[in-house]
Amino acid sequence: MIVAERKPFGEIYAMFRRQESILVVGCGGCVTVSMTGGERAVATLAEQIQLKDRMLGRKRKIIQRTIQRQCDAEYVREIAQEASGVGAVLSMACGVGVNYMTEILGGPLVLPAMNTLFMGANIRQGEWAECCAGCGNCTLDKTGGICPVARCSKSFMNGPCGGTRDGKCEVNPQTDCAWVLIVKRMEQLGRLEELLEVVPPRNWSTARDGGPRRMTLPDALLETKPERGR
Repeated sequence: MIVAERKPFGEIYAMFRRQESILVVGCGGCVTVSMTGGERAVATLAEQIQLKDRMLGRKRKIIQRTIQRQCDAEYVREIAQEASGVGAVLSMACGVGVNYMTEILGGPLVLPAMNTLFMGANIRQGEWAECCAGCGNCTLDKTGGICPVARCSKSFMNGPCGGTRDGKCEVNPQTDCAWVLIVKRMEQLGRLEELLEVVPPRNWSTARDGGPRRMTLPDALLETKPERGR
């Protein structure tokens, strides 16, 4: 899932200081799961804005909505009429939501209330850890299911480096060295000797370095599932 956290309130409030009306939009996807951008978070932020406005003697129209996904045109269009009547839309989704609502809604200013952090897993209650960098060329079959791109601080493909100390990373001693974890896992699987093979430099054209990426399903798959969005 995509993990995001809310921006500091002062930074958010400064974004729409000239707007007389705003639409605060939550997302029922990843940010709801991580308890940062769902319906409850929308209500909390809207209340904070109202309190700040009262302190400053301002009168501003604030509308609250939470849609199922901000990355799906079908759901974004549900708020098109409301969005057309406000000065700004404040998105409580990841950066994808901000980009996509800008594209689909067209007219209104769409502002980010969140900082998008990473793609991760819920390792314990209230804590998420990065697991995938979305590099577009997965090699987890060669590293025992542990990603060196996302979980190694240097994204080394041949490790560990010389900075490893007691299984921890020199960049952050609180962080497990990804390559120590990989070595242990491959040993457990009886595949340790496979790590002796030197992995060549990665082709990063499949990652963000190759520009914005797009995926289109084959026609056969589209026939089995009704197309949504554009």
